[in-house]
Amino acid sequence: MTKTRLGKSDLPVPRLGVGAMTWGDPTGLARLNPAKLAYGGAHGFDEEKRALEASLAAGVTLFDTAAMYSNGASERRLGELARGQDVLVATKFPPSPFSRTEAMPQALDASLARLGRNSVDLYQHHFPSNRVAIPKLMDLMADAVEAGKVKAVGVSNYSAEQMRIAHAALARRGIPLASNQVEYSLLHRQLEVNGVLDACRELGITLIAYQPLASGALTGKYVTGARPTGFRRFMPYFRRNSLEAVRPVVNLLREIGESYDKTPAQVALRWLIENESVLPIPGAKNGKQAADNAGALSFSLTAAEIEALDQATLAWRA
Repeated sequence: MTKTRLGKSDLPVPRLGVGAMTWGDPTGLARLNPAKLAYGGAHGFDEEKRALEASLAAGVTLFDTAAMYSNGASERRLGELARGQDVLVATKFPPSPFSRTEAMPQALDASLARLGRNSVDLYQHHFPSNRVAIPKLMDLMADAVEAGKVKAVGVSNYSAEQMRIAHAALARRGIPLASNQVEYSLLHRQLEVNGVLDACRELGITLIAYQPLASGALTGKYVTGARPTGFRRFMPYFRRNSLEAVRPVVNLLREIGESYDKTPAQVALRWLIENESVLPIPGAKNGKQAADNAGALSFSLTAAEIEALDQATLAWRA
């Protein structure tokens, strides 16, 4: 497995990660988590374990979770499964949309306790908020790095300007901003024109791409007219007129994949991996999905194929 540094940090990461948002067994109101209702849970402890094992067997060692996912259930499950394994763990602050800046140290300790670890490889600010002052939060992040509780600092859902503020605040402490985790796929390309991707390249920040398969729209599973169950059926990708627009993209992915014996999903992931600044983290609810995702690492696209996909999805840059 070829590894690269996460941004300008010293953290070596694979070119693909795993999103563990749906892992774990939520209780109480956490069962009503929108992500759970949209995507469903994983297939239980055994399949989550198979997902981790299949990923590790392919050299995919980075797993992403968050304190907010099912009120900590995802962190607890990932910590349980990763114990004794060579796993890189990324998690996020805050545990609640109502958390304030000064809550970060306590929230980090709570995440570490759920994960059963003394340190986390990547600690990220989940989303910008009026309750959280970016410079002050980055100072607290730097304190956590110096205390040995955090190895690399990242953000998530940050604009280009917010990234620059965070980057400058950390730089004053001699610490790089390693990553910005944002939605990015062939069907969600706005960050190519809103300055986020350019700022990542300029500042040496890795763009971690969540929902790299557009919530499953790029797998080809739904282009026949079938729609997913749960809340996901109401997402923009799965409206009937959107499915018609997605069908030519999936057909092109399938056509390209045939020459490599790869699926549309694997080609869609590979399109992201071909960009050295980007690290996709598709979700994996079971061992088969994890193994299928890892298949994106075993081939490369030609410049002509990348250009064809670029041109076919220009409408999703708007």
